[in-house]
Amino acid sequence: MFSHFQYETIKNNWVAKEWKFSFFYKGVHCEGTYSGEGQVKWLHAPKEDIEQVETHVHDLMLYHEFEEHNPNSQ
Repeated sequence: MFSHFQYETIKNNWVAKEWKFSFFYKGVHCEGTYSGEGQVKWLHAPKEDIEQVETHVHDLMLYHEFEEHNPNSQ
């Protein structure tokens, strides 16, 4: 669905967390911010499928930031 998904922390304190993200969707560069409460704010939004794309952004952020991934623990 996305290619070249990237994210970077822009705020991380005891009050709030926030990340900026970017990716390509159907050849269009998209970017925005994602808050610790799960809110997406678009700087460059996709031209179509916005609800589906936001759901995918949410899933990716949950996977990368909020779930513990340690393949060496068994």
